[in-house]
Amino acid sequence: MKRTESQSPVGEGEEKPDVETAQARALRIASVVQAKQAEEIVVLNVGGLTALADFFVICSAASEPQIQAIVSAVQAADPGLRPIMEGAKGSPWVLMDYSDVILHIFKPEARAFYDLDRLWGDAPHVAVQVSPSPVRSKPRRSGVPTGGLARGGPR
Repeated sequence: MKRTESQSPVGEGEEKPDVETAQARALRIASVVQAKQAEEIVVLNVGGLTALADFFVICSAASEPQIQAIVSAVQAADPGLRPIMEGAKGSPWVLMDYSDVILHIFKPEARAFYDLDRLWGDAPHVAVQVSPSPVRSKPRRSGVPTGGLARGGPR
């Protein structure tokens, strides 16, 4: 863990959550953001390169509502932890700092501009299991015909 106990994102008066390895937390966060349809999810092991964190999770979100949905889902997955947050509503980049893991959520233009993937290119990539996107099918119609008789038309 990179931060001292006094800097921990655990809320005051709350018990510490079960110990979880930084890599397990990073992969769980990656799974949560994937469930919210984040794109280009990358997990980097930056522990050997910086004292900021052990892992970065970087992802892209297409819109402000999607960014907020990702933030809410990640917070709900760890209700006992209070990450340090950077990036206000409407920001193209939101950062959630869990001390050992930092989640970066970008709009695609901001991700291309800041290019953390290249900046931290020396960091080993951690394999993220990608589950296929759900296939959305058109809703089925009921077997009721839509002709005049079914609508109560003349008999």
